Amino acid sequence: MTDSVASPPGFREDADALRAERVSFVRSVVADADADGVVLGLDSGLASTVAATIAVEALGPDRVTGLVLPSSKIGSRSAQDAETVADVLGVETETVHLQQLVVCFGELAPNTDLHGDPTVREALVDRLRMTMLYVAANATDRLVLGTNTRSDRLLGSFTEHGDGAADLHPFGDLYRTELETLAEALEIPSFVTDAPAATGFYPRRSDADGFDEPPAVIDAVLRRLVEAGERPDRIAEALAVDPETVERIARRHEATKRKRRDPALPGN
Repeated sequence: MTDSVASPPGFREDADALRAERVSFVRSVVADADADGVVLGLDSGLASTVAATIAVEALGPDRVTGLVLPSSKIGSRSAQDAETVADVLGVETETVHLQQLVVCFGELAPNTDLHGDPTVREALVDRLRMTMLYVAANATDRLVLGTNTRSDRLLGSFTEHGDGAADLHPFGDLYRTELETLAEALEIPSFVTDAPAATGFYPRRSDADGFDEPPAVIDAVLRRLVEAGERPDRIAEALAVDPETVERIARRHEATKRKRRDPALPGN
């Protein structure tokens, strides 16, 4: 564990402005696409709940559809919480259990052991979920609303062509710390903000995926590493964070850079 960074420098705390910007962004992108609304995956996690809340404010509940997509029986409680969120917001939802679909893929996919390799299974489930979202979006002339933060992207905490794929990412420029500031302004229910990540439902990779440190520490390290280009040893000293922690975050950022690149094209 490391010392907590109580107030990471440089992060936005203007919650009202953050809220207005996200609402305007969603409304503008949907209008420019001449779409009827948005579809998003609801998992009762913070990011999806904030995304749904912003979408409702931007478009109205009738133009927002939530899909609840558990992949195992373990996710039933989180599915119920996601449905509760949708009820509070007045959003139409549909729950689709993906377990049978995952099993079929496991039986058909060559050279793949979904039980022996949880990473492969998680990636498959993420991509099946995104497929479901796009099927629903195409059928209703809507856009797929993503929920990844800048922290997710900088750590590679997303699946290519899975949760990393969407038509718009309203939090793509925000660190997790800033998303939490926005959530406070929106008065997100405590059962969402206080809930641990659920397994077997929607694999909520958090910014602390694989780390013991809170988002405030991870974001502070990432911001200095990426935005300011500081060396890990200088970051550790400035933030009073364990140097090995900073090195691990830096290694994760470097190791996942391929996930942030556009597809390779001849001549690039």
